[in-house]
Amino acid sequence: LFYPVVYIYKYLIYNRTCSVGSAVTCDECLQLGPHCAWCTQENFTDSFLISERCDTPYVLLGRGCPQDQVEFPVTNSEVLRDQPLGKKMGNTNSTQISPQKMALKLRTGSEVTFQISVQQTEDYPVDIYYLMDLSASMIDDLEMIKDLGSTLSKEMAKLTSKFRLGFGSFVEKPVLPFIKITPGELENPCRSVDESCLPTFGYKHILPLTSSTEKFNNIITNQRVSANIDLPECGFDAIMQAAVCGIGWRNDSMRLLVFVSDADSHFGMDSKMSGIVVPNDGECHLDSNNEYSMAAHLEYPTLGQLMDKLVDNNILLIFAVTENQKHNYENYASFIPGATVGVLESDSRNILKLIVTAYKELRSEIELEVLGDTEDLQISFTAICQDGTVLPGQKRCSNVKAGDTVSFNVTVELSECLDGPQRFLIKPVGFQDPLEIDLESLCACACQQTPEPNSSHCSLGRGSLECGSCLCDPGYMGSKCECTEESVQSSNCKESGASESCSGQGECYCGQCVCHPSSFGRVYGAYCECDDFSCVRFRGVLCGGHGDCDCGECVCQSGWTGEYCNCSSSRDTCVSEDGALCRGRGKCVCGKCVCSMPGASGDTCEKCPTCGDSCSSRPPFSSKHNDVHYGKTVLFLFHQTRGHFSKRYDLCPHAVVWLFYGSFGAVASSLLSGLSGYVDMGLVLLWI
Repeated sequence: LFYPVVYIYKYLIYNRTCSVGSAVTCDECLQLGPHCAWCTQENFTDSFLISERCDTPYVLLGRGCPQDQVEFPVTNSEVLRDQPLGKKMGNTNSTQISPQKMALKLRTGSEVTFQISVQQTEDYPVDIYYLMDLSASMIDDLEMIKDLGSTLSKEMAKLTSKFRLGFGSFVEKPVLPFIKITPGELENPCRSVDESCLPTFGYKHILPLTSSTEKFNNIITNQRVSANIDLPECGFDAIMQAAVCGIGWRNDSMRLLVFVSDADSHFGMDSKMSGIVVPNDGECHLDSNNEYSMAAHLEYPTLGQLMDKLVDNNILLIFAVTENQKHNYENYASFIPGATVGVLESDSRNILKLIVTAYKELRSEIELEVLGDTEDLQISFTAICQDGTVLPGQKRCSNVKAGDTVSFNVTVELSECLDGPQRFLIKPVGFQDPLEIDLESLCACACQQTPEPNSSHCSLGRGSLECGSCLCDPGYMGSKCECTEESVQSSNCKESGASESCSGQGECYCGQCVCHPSSFGRVYGAYCECDDFSCVRFRGVLCGGHGDCDCGECVCQSGWTGEYCNCSSSRDTCVSEDGALCRGRGKCVCGKCVCSMPGASGDTCEKCPTCGDSCSSRPPFSSKHNDVHYGKTVLFLFHQTRGHFSKRYDLCPHAVVWLFYGSFGAVASSLLSGLSGYVDMGLVLLWI
């Protein structure tokens, strides 16, 4: 057979799952599980038993379904593009992830595992966009960073030869209640403190990303602060515009956005207090002066919107904020992949160290993220890091150096059928190269593509023959569309007072119930009301293992009684060594002694410290035979074939065996008369 042995093994385990369902079409069968198949052969099943077409391939082949008529799509994966890691042919760019494109075809409930390799490329290009809060409280910071371009460039040159800088600034939305709107305050919002500053603005893109540190230094030198009333600023407005606008990001660079502020940021619906109710659209709105033109018209972006745009554009955010704002921005960073937070000195004197440290931390870590619609998927990861450490459930490796390669085993499982083909991405956070995955669910059968309409196999063309079975036209029903809905009363399939046809355990075909197969046993009855598996259990065993389940009641085997068939009617286990039931000290119940005499215990109530010794309590007497003194209870055995007593067993401690020979009449009469009054006659047994 062409089916691998491992698949056949699984089918043996799951073969009842496929047949337990009521699948009457091929696609319904496939959705019962990844191990289910459909036989398209005509007349493969008896009338009404369409669902028997659905089973494992192993079972269907064993029942005679031709191999080429077994519909069984198999989960598979295919690599469509896989360029080796490292430099691309004829290009200075590098391939950071392998493979680059895959196609997955999954059955519902099935999974596929593949491996991704990621390399931390050496001398990778870096773009840093410096986004600065220019409210009045940042005036000393502005003075401190006038030479930042030169010093940062020197430090970054030690890490990469492809470094560029850009600059942008922000303050606040220029509307009430965030600013004062008197003419004088609009022109100079710092006039109340006898200072001169720029009118309040939202966001300005000032310097596109450039390798010229001189331009950066000149731009910083020419900057002036502004002012507003409340402490939170419009920093999130600025981040959104820097992320979505064309500020010069390279396609093959590590994109770092350094956000510098000493205040919190407005977000979401904060702008409603100013009458701005239009949600942020996540689009670029820079005018001809590179200023944010919709600051007074669109709400602040939400944290979720920021996260989406930063991830979509592969931008890593570095929050450089003062100590008093650290907690706020740590909360924000926890929602944004790759975002980090560094504590800024009050005058930004440590900004250079902060940027370089953040860059090194980001470069020392490789973490995967999943982008796209994966609602119906379960995706799990196992990281195999550069030192060989295997981390199940993890999608991150740390302490990675330039040139190191790490791998990830990715398992994708499909839980539901998809409406159509989908695509999602798996990529390292902050990297440009993703793995594109085209996903298709295998929920439809190929045989459904070629139906035979108005088929003669379906009662004179009353339906179409599809995948070996008839799909009836409206108004007809039955396995061959042989019944009309008018001629069949569905009430015939309902027990009196029942709400469901066939007790919910079968299908009504032409007025008769056809019961569903069950993995637990047999369902039967005129209304499928009975089964052989719903009876009571004793210690987890149906009918105690001593009876048969018939329509919900246990029918006990011979020798067993009770509701659970767990009560034995045999007394053999209750007979004590002296031949009495429970030693005369209790009753035999369900094959076990229930001791009733005070102090009695044991399997046959043989233990009884308070009952006394029945042997020593009897006086001795003289027998006619050999003057034997009897002070013990005795058991006599008589051999019918020999015609006389052969043995006597003394049942008390230190017993001796006495042999007697003679006729039954003479010996028995003399012994019994001699023992009269001394031996409990109930314990004298004669075997005849």
